[in-house]
Amino acid sequence: MKKIYLTSIAAVALTATAAIAAPGDRGSRDANGDGILTRAEMTASLEKRFAKMDVNQDGQIDKSDREARKAERFAEMDADNSGEVSLAEMEAYRAEKRAERFAKRDTDNSGGLSAEEMQKRGDKAGKRGKRGKKGMRGGRMMKRADTDNNGSISKAEFTAAAMQRFDRMDANSDGQVTAEERKAARETRKGRRGNRG
Repeated sequence: MKKIYLTSIAAVALTATAAIAAPGDRGSRDANGDGILTRAEMTASLEKRFAKMDVNQDGQIDKSDREARKAERFAEMDADNSGEVSLAEMEAYRAEKRAERFAKRDTDNSGGLSAEEMQKRGDKAGKRGKRGKKGMRGGRMMKRADTDNNGSISKAEFTAAAMQRFDRMDANSDGQVTAEERKAARETRKGRRGNRG
């Protein structure tokens, strides 16, 4: 049960550590958009991410948070509060979410997506296509993050796991991760995966 739960939260939590993204990307932790992720920016983004994942605000990410999030999502979809989600409600919910995603991608607020804005979407879609591998990697990462092996992730464990990755990427230990350091870390990860066969 613990293994299943950790795997299920891994995809969400993986974004906290993997989303050291380029400026302007959705999910970027680079608050000022200068292309450099500082330790302070990473810490602030982790605070927000943990608060969002810790739905019941008990200081732990565990099964109860996942269940609470499912209940929230159901309540959002059940517009007429009937206790059931109709096809129309589900379609309306999905349309609303698509519109929100579109608005985020339309960075110049033109009402349309340029080739560059579409390319960013395509890059993300390609990454999502590899989610199975990422999810497995995320499950291992979250299992390592649960250092006391109690089946839940505390804020300290969550932050330590993410900052450990930040520190590995920060090759010169100056408290900042540049685009070059991100690229080098990505290449290193690809090499390790290639060596494992």
